[in-house]
Amino acid sequence: MNYRPVLVCLTAAWLAGCELLPEQPLSTAPVAAESSTQGCHAVIPDFDNEACLLPDWVAFGLASQRGDRAWRDAKLARLAGEAREQRLARAILLAWGNENQWDRASELFKADLHTAPAALQPLLRYWLNEVEGRRAMAGRLESSRAELAAMEAENAALAEKLEALTAIEQNINLRQQTD
Repeated sequence: MNYRPVLVCLTAAWLAGCELLPEQPLSTAPVAAESSTQGCHAVIPDFDNEACLLPDWVAFGLASQRGDRAWRDAKLARLAGEAREQRLARAILLAWGNENQWDRASELFKADLHTAPAALQPLLRYWLNEVEGRRAMAGRLESSRAELAAMEAENAALAEKLEALTAIEQNINLRQQTD
């Protein structure tokens, strides 16, 4: 019996891979999860709706990152309360503000992160680490600028001394030539 045609068909099927298989969902769980989060994305996130917890906070974080200063200031005015959700939402807004606001954002994250639902804590911890990283980079940048300024001042002082030494050397050479 000639196995060559069978071997060619099997090789072709193997090379084609999964593209020839019909698309069938393995389960209906992702569809159910997707339909339960369609009503999410509140303007101001809270801890009330467990199904919308992560989508709402992620959407708010992305909006904070993309928003301009006026948008963040308007949201900050709406989040003036002391509820833990408001404080954490303020931390997110401040984390995407200017360098002066990063310190306050870090304080708010550290103070209230543990009070957030367990499902949200990894995301909040990520944002805390992000703002801490930016604060550290800003600190390193500032110290580098200070070092650069000190080196430039030292360089200017050394240049003055070099000019003075060059002038002294020229005077000595002129005296030797006239003698």
